[in-house]
Amino acid sequence: MKKIIYTITSLVLVSSVMLSSCTKDFTEINTDPNGTPTALPEQLLAPALVGSLTTVMLRNRSFNNELMQVTVDPSDAEGRVFRYDYRPGVSDAIYNGLYTELTNFKDIYKAASQELTYNKSYMGISLICQSWIYSILTDTYGDVPYFESNLAKDSGIYEPRFDKQQDIYTDIFKKLDTANVYLGTGTEILASSDPVYGGTVANWRKFGNSLYLRLLMRVSAKPEMAEFCKAKIKQIVETYSIMASNDESAILKWTGFGPFSSPYLAVREQDFRQPGLASFFIDHLWTWDDPRIDIPTYGTNSINRWGIAPYSGSYEGIPSGYAPGENPVKKSYFYSNTSKSSLMTEPLTGIMMNYAELKFILAEAAVKGWIKGSAETYYNDGALNSITLWLPKWPVKIKDFLTTAHIQWDDNLSFEDKMERIHLQKYYALFLVDLQQWFEYRRTGHPILPKGAGLKNNGVMPARMVYPVYVQSTNPTNYKLAIANQGPDQIYTQVWWQKP
Repeated sequence: MKKIIYTITSLVLVSSVMLSSCTKDFTEINTDPNGTPTALPEQLLAPALVGSLTTVMLRNRSFNNELMQVTVDPSDAEGRVFRYDYRPGVSDAIYNGLYTELTNFKDIYKAASQELTYNKSYMGISLICQSWIYSILTDTYGDVPYFESNLAKDSGIYEPRFDKQQDIYTDIFKKLDTANVYLGTGTEILASSDPVYGGTVANWRKFGNSLYLRLLMRVSAKPEMAEFCKAKIKQIVETYSIMASNDESAILKWTGFGPFSSPYLAVREQDFRQPGLASFFIDHLWTWDDPRIDIPTYGTNSINRWGIAPYSGSYEGIPSGYAPGENPVKKSYFYSNTSKSSLMTEPLTGIMMNYAELKFILAEAAVKGWIKGSAETYYNDGALNSITLWLPKWPVKIKDFLTTAHIQWDDNLSFEDKMERIHLQKYYALFLVDLQQWFEYRRTGHPILPKGAGLKNNGVMPARMVYPVYVQSTNPTNYKLAIANQGPDQIYTQVWWQKP
């Protein structure tokens, strides 16, 4: 019965967003889509997390992975993401899905602020989740509705203004500072309401502060933010609680029961198998003899840990960005659920942020001299935990593995070579994590991706998604102000933190 109710609720959510006009769309987004204005925080948290992860996981698969040369969905048709060419409609799902869930997270905060249901931990968790969602939205589109978003129900604002990305980030940082204080009280929450940490409030606090480091690093190159970011990164590393192990990674582990079934199960099996793996992604793993694609030693049911099909006794991929007419043969690919093991049913795919990512953030900060500690140690820890997240009992010493693979840390490398080494390993740590590979590439230019002859947009990685088409006609005044401030509503227009 619970599964039926949840499914019906999800269908209502999707249809209310996709089939309405923008004015009505914002009305629906700004009104609790579950129709429960008096719901308790513990009733809203799990559905909001599931809904958010469903949205970003599906776009990770079809958008991020194609841009970032994880997969290639081969075709000579127009609108192929791997060629930096995609239709405007691709933009709608992230925008609609995440703004819808923001209503639930804001309702959690509102309910937890009331006298009879007062709970600072739920308030802090809400602020962290809002920050996580808003950061994905603004890093995807640039300027987006923030201060006036999701306010139709309370304030009658149906056409919210688009706020500047710098102002959004500044307020996100305030939210995360507040969340750290709220969660520091240690107020208990209902364990069954929390599918990420099972009610362990201290881990939510560590996730919030680790997320803070991710976002500080993202805007740290902007001159107007640089000194603040450097000082805050140092303060958080030295005085805040942050993730300390893979067990503290922010992951909603899919159980396969009720609403906690992986969103990948909504993908047709033939579609899940359809993309071939890109050469860039699989060639490194094969060259390194990476245990995540090892079958004899670390596989299960004759399938490796990442559910990748070998090709003629090895692993081979398709060159991304190939020119129309070249028609490369698909080789390795991700198994679908018809196989005994597959990412379609993998519990660990619901990743918000993992411990390995944090370690690579610290490695970069150490190389730049912003924090104390050894960049080599942070790098090694990141590489180790990137692997042991998937293979907890992997027995090999990380230095031995890295040296054999010729990717060990070298203090004599140039700054750019150190960044390449960090971000190549971070690329694999960010596998399956919403659009973070794309965001980090846009920020750093690393890892260096090969350029195929068939790339559009002058061979330059797209800098953003365009706004959903309906926004142009139903929130025209604020849409025009947004593009006047940011630049043309095109994939080549850089967002604030990318601009020199």
